[in-house]
This record gives sequence, C-alpha cells and structure tokens, in this order.
Amino acid sequence: MVLQQPTKPGSSSSSQSIAPLESGDRLTRAEFERRYTAAPEHFKAELIEGVVYVASPVRIIHGKPHFNLITWLGVYSTATPGVDGADNATTRLDIDNEPQPDVLLRRVEGGASYISEDGYVEGAPELVAEIAASSAAIDLGTKKNVYRRNGVQEYLVWQTFDNQLSWFRLQDEDYALIEPDNDGIIRSTVFPGLWLSVPDLLDGNMIEVLNVLQMGLATIEHQAFVTSLQQG
Repeated sequence: MVLQQPTKPGSSSSSQSIAPLESGDRLTRAEFERRYTAAPEHFKAELIEGVVYVASPVRIIHGKPHFNLITWLGVYSTATPGVDGADNATTRLDIDNEPQPDVLLRRVEGGASYISEDGYVEGAPELVAEIAASSAAIDLGTKKNVYRRNGVQEYLVWQTFDNQLSWFRLQDEDYALIEPDNDGIIRSTVFPGLWLSVPDLLDGNMIEVLNVLQMGLATIEHQAFVTSLQQG
C-alpha cells in the first residue's frame, strides 16, 4: 500500500495526531490501515501476524529479480484471459495479516480472492512470489506460514543473496518444496502452462525463460485452462 495524505496550505496535517508506523508495532488491521492512510509520505509497510514491517530502501539485488519475475508472470497473464497479476498490491488475508507481495497472480473469476470496493485484494491469490534479500527470514518463516494458512496455492521465494529459488506447493495443508525436472523446469499446477526454467531465471537469461514459457503456453493444458476460464 502506497498512499499520500495531502494537506491544505496554512493548515496542520491531520496525521500529526496519529502515531507513525514503525517496524515492530503490534496493531490490529484496522489501526494499521488508519495509520497508513494518514502517513504523509510514500513508503511500503506490511502487517504480518499483527506486527508491522516497514521496508528498507530497495537495492538492485531486489529490484532486478523483481523486474524479471514481473516480466515472466506478466507474459503469462497477458496470454491467459481470466488471470490477473499485480505488483506490490496490498492484500487483505485475515484480521492480522495484510502483506504487500512483490508479485501475485490470481484468477479473476472463481478464485479465492476478489477486489474490494475500495480497490484492494481480499483473500488469497493463487500464486505469490517474493524477492528475499534481507527479508529472507521473514519470507521463509512467518510470512510463508501466513500464506500457507490462508490457502495460497503456490509460493515462490527468490533468495537473491544465495541466488536460489524455492517453489512451494500447498499439499495436504502444508507446503511441499517442488524441485525442477531434469531440464530444470518447474510447471505450475494451479496455472497450467506456467512453466519456469529455473537455471535460466537465476542466470538472468530471460530470453530462454520466455522461450520455455511459450512452450507451456502452447500446450493443450493451457488451451483447456483458458477455455474453462472463458466459460466461467
């Protein structure tokens, strides 16, 4: 969530009477949103298990992988009517958790999430991806458990310091780590045709990442998925 509260010239800001958000604050979701809305500057903050996490400035070790994940998932979304994606969209999961996933992918109709009247994602997207640099302990710990408990079907964590990608799939109410096949490819089960060449992604070879994705988009499974989405 990135918001800015305008102030009228000659008047004091209404936010002066509202405490600013700080990492470690323990708040209800309603109080988190109240303080966030009143904040006079732009920044990223999340509520995870009732605890506030305010993001640090973003370095290229986060920004470049983030850009590449958006490219990959954006192409899939474009080729799959009925599937929508978002970058850094505030997501209301439950009363204690309001994360802002780096990237998410969701079914527009018939999925577990919807768009609220005030324009936020409500409920669990089918797929969430996080870039984990300094946040690895949170992304692979508390946040992973939050996504699992709320029913995010597939969860990707790219640990940029180690240049390692972990793909988790919800199975029997727990996350199972999915390994690439002999060709280095992982194939999504919740989004047919979403194929990822893990070694090429980690090497920054986006041409090959998109070539492998195109192979997935050309499958009968993807075509059947698109048809099912169009039929509702």
